[in-house]
Amino acid sequence: MFASKGFKNDSGFGAGTTTLIAAGTKLTGDISFTGNLEIEGEVIGNISAEGDQSRVRVLQSGSVKGDIEVATIIVNGSVKGDLHASELVELAAKAVVEGNLHYNLIGIEKGAEVVGSFVYHSAATNITEFPADRDEAI
Repeated sequence: MFASKGFKNDSGFGAGTTTLIAAGTKLTGDISFTGNLEIEGEVIGNISAEGDQSRVRVLQSGSVKGDIEVATIIVNGSVKGDLHASELVELAAKAVVEGNLHYNLIGIEKGAEVVGSFVYHSAATNITEFPADRDEAI
């Protein structure tokens, strides 16, 4: 995925529509999208998408100044803002994040930098915990 020994692109990132913010492009304002968003340029604003298939990838030359709220977030550039991923956050070796990471699953390569907190959010399940036995509660 990033031409490194870490993560593989087995999440189907290429499927569906993809929007590219090319290197040398500066976009100011909030972005709401469906499908995939690849950022090689600079975004100043919040990024959001609905659905479990939405993905943002901030490439090594890309930067975001704002919060990102998408199912899957992949970073190899810089982000100044909070990440909210309902599915997965992947931080590649060149990632620099200044903000809190809210995630369900996370992958971090050696070399990635995070200045912020990691906040785990488990997926909702239909499994009910058993109550403690009377003997254990005493």
